[in-house]
Amino acid sequence: MSGLMTVVSLSYLVSAACYVIGLHMMRTPKTARNGNRLSSVGMFLAVIMTFIVALVKHQASAMGWILLIVALVIGVGYGVYKARTVKMTDMPQLVSLFNAVGGGAAAAIGTFDYLSKPNGASLAFAFSFPVILDLVIGSVTFSGSLIATGKLSGHVSGKPISFPGAKLLNGLVVLLILGSIVLTVGFPTNVWTLVLAIVASLVFGILMTIPIGGADMPVVVSLLNAFTGLAVAMAGFVIDNQVLIIAGALVGAAGTILTLQMAAAMNRSVANIIAGGFGTGDSGGTATDDVPVNVKETSADDIGVQLAYAKNVMIIPGYGLAAAQAQHEVAELAKLLTDNGINVNYAIHPVAGRMPGHMNVLLAEVNVPYDQMKQLEEANSMFENTDVSLVIGANDVTNPAARKPNTAISGMPILDVDKSKSVVVIKRSMSTGYAGIQNELFSDDQTSMFFSDAKKGLQDIIAATKEYLDQ
Repeated sequence: MSGLMTVVSLSYLVSAACYVIGLHMMRTPKTARNGNRLSSVGMFLAVIMTFIVALVKHQASAMGWILLIVALVIGVGYGVYKARTVKMTDMPQLVSLFNAVGGGAAAAIGTFDYLSKPNGASLAFAFSFPVILDLVIGSVTFSGSLIATGKLSGHVSGKPISFPGAKLLNGLVVLLILGSIVLTVGFPTNVWTLVLAIVASLVFGILMTIPIGGADMPVVVSLLNAFTGLAVAMAGFVIDNQVLIIAGALVGAAGTILTLQMAAAMNRSVANIIAGGFGTGDSGGTATDDVPVNVKETSADDIGVQLAYAKNVMIIPGYGLAAAQAQHEVAELAKLLTDNGINVNYAIHPVAGRMPGHMNVLLAEVNVPYDQMKQLEEANSMFENTDVSLVIGANDVTNPAARKPNTAISGMPILDVDKSKSVVVIKRSMSTGYAGIQNELFSDDQTSMFFSDAKKGLQDIIAATKEYLDQ
């Protein structure tokens, strides 16, 4: 082994260590930011060493280097721009778009490396099998993530989309994919089997994602993230790049574990989610059936009184908080209360929002103390001693209907907000959540509804609370 390759191998080892340690640090919001930075350092080192190897071994022509550098500048520039300017409400679709880019890039690597082999060459199983898996998984991820991005951004209906013969078409597409895998491995010089695999996989990605309702989107984003990792790992096998294999395997494993955890948080299997049918999308208006008739409205002044004289307050954030960009106001309210000796915590449901960890990211943006963010089980143990629970834009994750049989969310673990002494719900209207059913919490005796945009409502509540705390 030459001195250069020894340095490269050691650098790849350091990169892999950065990935593993960085991923370990991402387990908790307290260290997640530094974990992300460490993983970025590992990737930067791997990219630099790959460039050096390609330069020394003359693996690209002058035109190839120009195209590579132009693509790198455009990609890095666009990525930095989008990451710095994206609104928190658009973060889920940005993550989904990144999944699509990752899957598409992995599939492109496999395709071009396959086509670069001499025509008529006999390709070994150890090469052709990773190639076809790379293409299939990457293509499914690419088209599926684009549909998920469309659903999250509103360009594609968030409701499950189905049509007659969908199951038959799905079965036919799966057979085509399996057939293309067998043919590519058995006859590795036939390019048309590769084309069949790509087309069938792209179609399957679309068919897999369109029947899934908006309520399941966090799980779908996580699942597609796992697919991206697997596709990247297969691409690493194709081009014999160890650091790519390690990075892809870590992403795939982490994404798979997260997907299983989120599915468990909804009391559903991943297979059941992929089958679709749960959730009808955000109705955007007042539901016409099962509307509670004994809903009590309240005012900012009344909420201010309750908060000022409370000892323990629990804030339950949901997508409505992100949609209103009200994270700064909720942090200001919490600080106002804690500065006056009132204990404030946040109850975080695993699938609140539209991507894994959406609420944690939202609150971390405004420097909410990490020890105030309570996960499902810990939060549920605290509700009985909570004087006021302030629900901001959360719907299905607080619905007691989950404890009853034969509802759209039956069996789904929820935040036991109804066990609090008093509940205040900030919501713009009586519209349903993604599950398409009314929230029974809204008609409970201890619940009061404050109909307002979260940002404006919280500003009014802060002003009212200050008046009573200053007395």
